[in-house]
Amino acid sequence: MSEGSPQNPDLDSPEAPPERVLSTLNQDGSRRWIRPRPVVGRYRRWRRRLAVVLMVVFVGVPWVKIGGEPLFLFDVVHRQFTFFGQTFLPKDTLLLALLLLGSFLSWFLLTATMGRAWCGWGCPQNVYLDFMFRPIDRGMEHLSKRFFGRKLTDPLVVPVHILRIAIYAVLCLLLANSFLAWFVGWDALLEWMSSSPADQPAAFGVVAVVTGAMMFDFLYFREQMCHLACPYGRIQSALLDPDTMIVAYDAQRGEPRGKASKGADRGDCLDCGACHRSCPMGIDIRDGLQMECITCASCVDACARVMAKSRRPPGLVRYSSQAELQGKPWRLVRPRLFLYIAVICVVWGALAFQLVFRSSADVVALRAQNVPYTRLDSGLISTRARVKIENRSDEPRSYSIEIPDLPAGQLVAPTEPLAIPAGALENTTIFVELPASAFTKGELAVEIRVFDGVDFDDTLEFRLLGPWGG
Repeated sequence: MSEGSPQNPDLDSPEAPPERVLSTLNQDGSRRWIRPRPVVGRYRRWRRRLAVVLMVVFVGVPWVKIGGEPLFLFDVVHRQFTFFGQTFLPKDTLLLALLLLGSFLSWFLLTATMGRAWCGWGCPQNVYLDFMFRPIDRGMEHLSKRFFGRKLTDPLVVPVHILRIAIYAVLCLLLANSFLAWFVGWDALLEWMSSSPADQPAAFGVVAVVTGAMMFDFLYFREQMCHLACPYGRIQSALLDPDTMIVAYDAQRGEPRGKASKGADRGDCLDCGACHRSCPMGIDIRDGLQMECITCASCVDACARVMAKSRRPPGLVRYSSQAELQGKPWRLVRPRLFLYIAVICVVWGALAFQLVFRSSADVVALRAQNVPYTRLDSGLISTRARVKIENRSDEPRSYSIEIPDLPAGQLVAPTEPLAIPAGALENTTIFVELPASAFTKGELAVEIRVFDGVDFDDTLEFRLLGPWGG
């Protein structure tokens, strides 16, 4: 249940605030530790099932491959990003921008429809805290009381604290390695694990830092991550509207709250505090819509049990909307959602189009550095161009370069064909030997053709530089 540090006895002093500013702070400014009481109910059961699936996905996805490529891989070192087996290279800025924009807009749509449902049902912070680390704390609490006769908060139960920290360290280490696998893949990670830390200092350093950060978060910072660090609670105020589905308390039905007594006109709320004690954020849902609410529905399950025991209908605390609580009809279809859906369809459609019609290579022709051309002993002009070829495919390719319809000259390509590994970028310089009369005002417009004989064939317009007037 929710417990706090001892209160300042002088709460009537001018320095004491009239009410608690944050649910994680006592009125005297000390830390209020949130220890929610888990309540078994239908939403809790569904959240537990979803949490198990998400944990398996977090650990298992880096193992999954499509056509030999990872399902997801954020290879920052080599600047390659793989989504559903499709590899994005540094030049694929538009594709990455569309992917991120589509993800954020989908996130906005979910918030406008269901409030902070992502926070309570899908966020890794709350999934692991509520369904892995808090159950460990309850187990440690049981051990502390059984073998030492003290609460876990008592600093004298040193063996229990050591065991708890050891379990946290092992789990955080496993999670840190799973996190790193999203960026390097399990194949490379397992190879590093079997080697000495001196051979892979950066990788071991990242694991150590991430493990330490997770230890700090899940041991100490906990729900304060949602209160103080995560900006989502503040962003949601711009995304919600009166028809957004939220967890809410029906004040018209529940007030005035209190236990029923003879001759007293009371609402359905018994003022038992079950909703408050079950909240992982430590808030009281009866105070209305609050930034800290993560829409986990723990208070809904807790209140439903109390209503069942007191033979009252459920739904005093339920998924609802501000409009419905005010007696207005709830509108699922509204202009804001239409706008979100329309923009999302455009963005995801553009991404799908770019993926389907994306070429297997990227070619750029650039001016040669230093001297743009030279005059040979034969009297011909040797001019040059730099060609950059990026192989976007997942296999090595060999690229040929030619200039069709070259007037009275010849093309000299130092490497023909040019072999480029999968995902690699190569530069080559081509030389064109022409008579001076082929140039008009110091330029000659040509077309440079690059092809691999498989599925890539592209032509670039380019202007060769030469002498002005022969």
